[in-house]
Amino acid sequence: MHLSATNSDWQEADPALLSGMLGQLHLIRAFEETVLELASQGLVHGPAHSSIGQEGGAVGSAIGLRTSDAINGSHRSHHQFLAKALTHLTGGKADLAELVHDDVRTLLRRTLAEILGLAQGFSKGRGGSIHLQWLEAGALGSNAIVGGGVPLAAGNAWAQRRAGTDDITIAYFGDGAVNIGSVLESMNLAAAWDLPLCLFIENNLYAVATRVGEVTREDQLSARGLGFGIPAWKVDGMDPLAVHLATRQAEEIMRAGDGPVIIEADVYRYFHQNGAYAGSAFGYRTKDEENEWRLRDPIVKLERKMRDLGLLDEATARGVREQAQEAMRQVAGELVEPDPEAPGKRRIRPELWPDPATVDDGVRGDASELTGARTLDPAAYDGPRATVRFLDAASNVLGRRMATDPRVIVLGEDVHRLGGGTNGVTRKALQVAPDRVLGTPISENAFAGLGAGMALDGRFRPVIEFMYPDFLWVAADQVFNQIGKARHMFGGHNNVPLVLRTKVAMGTGYGSQHLMDPAGIFATSPGWRIVAPSTASDYIGLFNTAMLLEDPVLVIEHVDLYGVRQEVPEGDLDYCLPLGRAALRRTGSELTVISYLSMVHRAGEAIDLAGVDADLIDLRWLDRASIDWDTIGASVRKTNGVLIVEQGARGTSYGGWLADEIQRRYFDWLDLPVERVTGGEASPSISRVLEAAAIAQVDDIVAALKRCQAAIGAV
Repeated sequence: MHLSATNSDWQEADPALLSGMLGQLHLIRAFEETVLELASQGLVHGPAHSSIGQEGGAVGSAIGLRTSDAINGSHRSHHQFLAKALTHLTGGKADLAELVHDDVRTLLRRTLAEILGLAQGFSKGRGGSIHLQWLEAGALGSNAIVGGGVPLAAGNAWAQRRAGTDDITIAYFGDGAVNIGSVLESMNLAAAWDLPLCLFIENNLYAVATRVGEVTREDQLSARGLGFGIPAWKVDGMDPLAVHLATRQAEEIMRAGDGPVIIEADVYRYFHQNGAYAGSAFGYRTKDEENEWRLRDPIVKLERKMRDLGLLDEATARGVREQAQEAMRQVAGELVEPDPEAPGKRRIRPELWPDPATVDDGVRGDASELTGARTLDPAAYDGPRATVRFLDAASNVLGRRMATDPRVIVLGEDVHRLGGGTNGVTRKALQVAPDRVLGTPISENAFAGLGAGMALDGRFRPVIEFMYPDFLWVAADQVFNQIGKARHMFGGHNNVPLVLRTKVAMGTGYGSQHLMDPAGIFATSPGWRIVAPSTASDYIGLFNTAMLLEDPVLVIEHVDLYGVRQEVPEGDLDYCLPLGRAALRRTGSELTVISYLSMVHRAGEAIDLAGVDADLIDLRWLDRASIDWDTIGASVRKTNGVLIVEQGARGTSYGGWLADEIQRRYFDWLDLPVERVTGGEASPSISRVLEAAAIAQVDDIVAALKRCQAAIGAV
């Protein structure tokens, strides 16, 4: 439906609401003008995506929200962030005679500091203009990836509903994002699960310089919702009251538990995609078009209506503008100063820059959450044991965590069917808490992002299953840009308690798009911890530790191990395997062999066949922060040679990174270059013969062991 504000709407509007809108519009406008001024002086490092002209949509939609409601947005988000934060601080009210109190001034200063990249910003300068977050105010964090924040917002909305609230989440994005797969996938998922999510489209007609009509036949973007059964409104975004009324109607649906909504607000950015030049300066729109839209300016419209209603006079209107401008002059003056080396220019105050030594702080947490956890290393365990299949151990420990922690949610494709998913790992979880085992659409980008939103909300601990690791490429934005980077780019404030399970299926004949080993990809991407168990007892301990960590953890399984029967501590599904501890599976003096997953067992077989006296290290923890350098170092200093054994393709090899690190750390103790066993360059293909040729086999390990033995003998 299409909604516009009528004369009677204006007459019936609460004067306090209109004053609150006017105050927010002026503060946001003055803020954005200051950002553009500083950007033109070279003081904004990176983009300055101005929202001038678009403020009406943000203010109209956010001014009625609760603090416990949430928003996120895309790269052009200053206005949305400030509207939500101002509403949090003021309740949407404004004294037009005294517009700026201390809390508001602090908000403006911290937001500007963040955009300038300063330590005083909300994210310590790491987020900048395009990653604004203030969780206390319900601002979840804006996003530089077009459409990338929408799945996260869906996850937050899921958490709100599951927690029994009637809170809502608004995901703001632009016309360009409407054609992004993650947005459409999230529309479908939100509709299927009746999530209280508002998909708020700011249609400013241009994705950078490309007009909407050039890239889609249906230029009424809210119509996208029809195919998903989502009710939609199209509203004049230059009219903040019309947006507010549309949002109120939409809220009734969401708060009643009737699912998502779409609001399309027609707005106009006065300036180019980035910076202080008009779009006409680049030739993709005309000055006449720009002037026509400026005549519809939301501040001008609101002031005119308030004057007509007797709620505003010229002097008060002028005073509001001056107060906002003066507040921004003061705020900017606290962050920048005259440059003593360049008369007439300004510089960032040097003492406000972040300490360069903190550059890596917050990539991961400090793991202090593991303090007090009961640890047990199965490699040193001598108590009573029971024999179980690896698969059953995995299923049992997941079920145990579901039973002991009501926050644990399992989601993925078919995890709720087939008696425990495609391999049976969710069998026990289904027996314990079927309502917390969520079968998702085939849309990894959406459900990975939804899981991330759950984790960032903090009330739940999602366990996501990717049926095959190759599918990570479908969800690469959510996996690497969002989940992996969230803690660091938002200043280290965000815990990301998320476990991602997947299985390596080499040797099963599923071909090039189902068989990869993801270890190398994740190990060279920031933020993730990685575990790779080779035994059932290790799986139990590693999974439990992963479920306690406040970082995202990749749990890699291998189908070769699922059917293997192994010993585990009898009756114990609650121990944690210590963080960062490898296992020395056998000892020797000639060579250090390092491996993980099923290749540990194949390496042991090869050592016997080759007759080499070798240490065999089972890494168990693979990520940069958790790898056991003490065990590796002690072995290298003893043997003076290293062979890294893995099964998968050479191009995405985990061992490539590990070999480099070993050679830099232990160069003085190495008598020969680090040797590696990997698969071939090609991904494994369907043919049984070609698949076997593409992945590393025991014979390959034996040959490498003998090469190393010969090289050592020649030293």
